Amino acid sequence: MTQTLVEVTERIRERSAPTRKAYLQRLDQIINRPRGADRLGCANVAHAFAALPSNDKFRIVAEKAPHIGIITAYNDMLSAHQPYETYPDIIRDEARKHGATVQVAGGVPAMCDGITQGEPGMELSLFSRDTIAMATAVGLSHDVFDAALLLGVCDKIVPGLLIGALHFGHLPCVFVPAGPMATGIDNTTKSKVREKYAQGLVGREELLASESAAYHGAGTCTFFGTANSNQMLIEAMGLHVPGAAFVHPHDDMREMLTRESVKTVLSITQKQRFMPIGQLVDERVIVNAIVALLATGGSTNHLIHWVAVARAAGIIIDWSDFSKLSQNTPLLARVYPNGTADVNQFQAAGGPSFVIRELMDAGYMHSDVNSVVIGGLRDFCKKPVKSDNDLIWVDLPKESPDDTIVRNASRPFSESGGLRLLTGNLGRSVIKSSAVPEDRQIIEAPAIVFNGQEELLAAFERGELEKDFVAVVRFQGPCANGMPELHKLTPPLSVLQGKGYRVAIVTDGRMSGASGKVPAAIHLSPEAVAGGAIGKIRTGDMIRLNAIVGTLNALVDDEEWKSRSVAVMTEAQRNNNGHGIGRELFGGMRKNVLSAEEGAVTWL
Repeated sequence: MTQTLVEVTERIRERSAPTRKAYLQRLDQIINRPRGADRLGCANVAHAFAALPSNDKFRIVAEKAPHIGIITAYNDMLSAHQPYETYPDIIRDEARKHGATVQVAGGVPAMCDGITQGEPGMELSLFSRDTIAMATAVGLSHDVFDAALLLGVCDKIVPGLLIGALHFGHLPCVFVPAGPMATGIDNTTKSKVREKYAQGLVGREELLASESAAYHGAGTCTFFGTANSNQMLIEAMGLHVPGAAFVHPHDDMREMLTRESVKTVLSITQKQRFMPIGQLVDERVIVNAIVALLATGGSTNHLIHWVAVARAAGIIIDWSDFSKLSQNTPLLARVYPNGTADVNQFQAAGGPSFVIRELMDAGYMHSDVNSVVIGGLRDFCKKPVKSDNDLIWVDLPKESPDDTIVRNASRPFSESGGLRLLTGNLGRSVIKSSAVPEDRQIIEAPAIVFNGQEELLAAFERGELEKDFVAVVRFQGPCANGMPELHKLTPPLSVLQGKGYRVAIVTDGRMSGASGKVPAAIHLSPEAVAGGAIGKIRTGDMIRLNAIVGTLNALVDDEEWKSRSVAVMTEAQRNNNGHGIGRELFGGMRKNVLSAEEGAVTWL
């Protein structure tokens, strides 16, 4: 193992010792109880299994067969989750073959950032993660299950399911993905049409045709945004059936992998190999997830989500851990937006299995960790293939079939990972440096301050932004308005960058895994509402963003900077953020949420 991997893991272990110990002690107390059907009162048991067929009731109560709970994010609006409609029947059928029983324990909400982008509903997006975690807890709270299967794919859904599952850490759990949609138009072409629309060069009809060609069927979006980064991280944590992440929903192998998830979760409910998720997800597993994120240039959202995931297991991490690992983790994948390939091409070039193998062989990941399969993380270095109506796992070639997409650790795209921590007199923020061209890694330009993305878009429409500038978009943090993603800013800023202007964005909001090639210092903490220095910036201040050395500063005289007051949201702004499209219901979360670097956690 590399010295950095050892040092960061040990630092996390020491920092987390009290909270992790308390977490594991709570698990031990629950694990040692009698199983639910034997422990609960007769009326409780009767209620729990009233709707089950008689033979299933007999299996649970008399035969003491394993009983699996399903938590599903199914809905048929989201392309990624529509395939889950048939999964419960498949899972029940496979479980019965192995003498086990299944109930759908509950459903969780699943919203799409692509649908709510730039709309008031996006202000519920980040908070939907903790809502999903709570819904997972509600589903499992009936406390009759011996194991759980977690059905979800997209942005906040997987982190929410994982947080919820870790609060039921005494249960063996396996995640069940559904796969990406088939490749449509390439992401570069899609982005160019968006830029033309922003310039008024094409109309709504052409834009809708382009978007519909990109998002056209069942499965996740095909770029390497938060949804597909989720799958990469879950593979690297050993929580999927190996190689399950990027198989198309309608591929014959998809159902076989889903059936395999049933056998897998049953295998870790046995005394011989009992593996509850709370024990499986330790400090090394969290670090492995971070390394996989960095090595693939994955979504910046996970600098928020995985802090919260770790905290759910009693493990405390921060952005310094990401930064230290990033400096010593090779970039092994180029997938849009930090390349031109989509996830289907990534999969064909070796995908997660290739990346995990290379990272482990070179000492960048912990190999001595548990997983949901008996072979540990080494089993995740192989590819599943169909053989005589069964699944087998085969070794990958030593070299990638396409080294423009995936590379060996011995000759990476970059010696460092795709994310960087920025620090300075504006606070702490992050940038997806792997997506930014080399000549844009340093930007120094005057600030233009905006109180929301609508103001920036209006200024662009008026032609006021044809110059070098740093867009400072404040009041976009978790406390202010729920920290919506600001993707609608990418096309106009890309247009301006394409014209040769040196532009960047600094915000206490999010841009996520699909941030484009415009330098974006995001998640700036503390946020403006919490008294953060972003609230001190005035239009005309020179801002210097340096992604090479990792700094972000307002170039203002120290005495003047100290004397400046922090801008305060107006009552009208607060009122607007708190009403309409259900935002009233999330007022408590806005009041209680922790900072972005603390995971934007609402339950502590």
